[in-house]
Amino acid sequence: MKSKIKMQTIKGPAIFLAQFVDDKTPFNSLDGMCEWAASLGYKGIQIPTWETFLIDLETAAESKTYCDELKGKINSYGLEITELSTHLQGQLVAVHPAYDELFDAFAPTEVRGNPKARTDWAVQTVKNGLKASQHLGIKSHATFSGALLWHTFHPWPQRPQGLVDMGFKELAKRWAPILDVADECGVDVCYEIHPGEDLHDGVTFERFLKETGNHSRCNILYDPSHFVLGQLDYIAYIDHYHEFIKSFHVKGAEYRMNGKSGAWGGYLDWKDRAGRYRHPGDGDIDWKTVFTKLTEYGCDVWAVLEWECCVKSPEQGAKQGASFIQDHIIEATEKTFDDFAGADTDEDQLKRILGID
Repeated sequence: MKSKIKMQTIKGPAIFLAQFVDDKTPFNSLDGMCEWAASLGYKGIQIPTWETFLIDLETAAESKTYCDELKGKINSYGLEITELSTHLQGQLVAVHPAYDELFDAFAPTEVRGNPKARTDWAVQTVKNGLKASQHLGIKSHATFSGALLWHTFHPWPQRPQGLVDMGFKELAKRWAPILDVADECGVDVCYEIHPGEDLHDGVTFERFLKETGNHSRCNILYDPSHFVLGQLDYIAYIDHYHEFIKSFHVKGAEYRMNGKSGAWGGYLDWKDRAGRYRHPGDGDIDWKTVFTKLTEYGCDVWAVLEWECCVKSPEQGAKQGASFIQDHIIEATEKTFDDFAGADTDEDQLKRILGID
């Protein structure tokens, strides 16, 4: 019999800074972004580590002093760091050659055009992110898995036998040394389950997890918006994988079924697609149930707004996001509502109630 799960209050609200970075004030400095986020009511920030004005990742991996100063500055605004993100660098751990030119833009100039050097750089950079997380006292790290197989997701032409097995073995081989560093650092690697990644649903996560030897640091960043676009039951997903959910993005989505385009999008712009990202609350997601499930299962996560709406402006999205998340956070009860009706156990009384001699 499973032990009773202790419910957990979700932390938040928090905001992922990546989509708000700009060359204009206040979005071009750490102090500016912290002051802005705090003024909107956020309590945490998720930091995109490829933005060097927000964090010097290499220094953070080497220097606890640097991390203490960085954390102190952010704390001075009443904020905490929820996670460091290496989404772009994690993507480069595994890139199929068809995507080389497009993904080279995520890498430093010196490794572009050299896939092996780019992969080596990506692996080391994600390791740096984990070491920096340890120095900052952060338990979870947000990233992408990368993809070697995505171009074969629809089996036409037919995939040769053994191709998928080989792809997941290679993906796990590349991530194994990173996961081992994560374990040394006491940090969970949270893969965002996302289209374009080899980890894009429950089955693919399970397959990767198995190839890692069920590595304890292999976990999930849960974002239900991707499951709306992929037509996967995002509520049942929590039932299946709650023990692995260590990070959480609050991003909306909707699916508008029509007779011209479907889940693959028809190469249309985002606003014209059947499945499209929206501000939380403006799409199809049942956020009340999402927050309830995560709370009931005791998921120790921050609720982090990720703004990627094709209709609403980032300014309005950020302003509305803090209150939206705050209104959905459930303070987990430690008391049963009918406790007042209870009484001490009386074995003779129990027998009388059951009609037992």
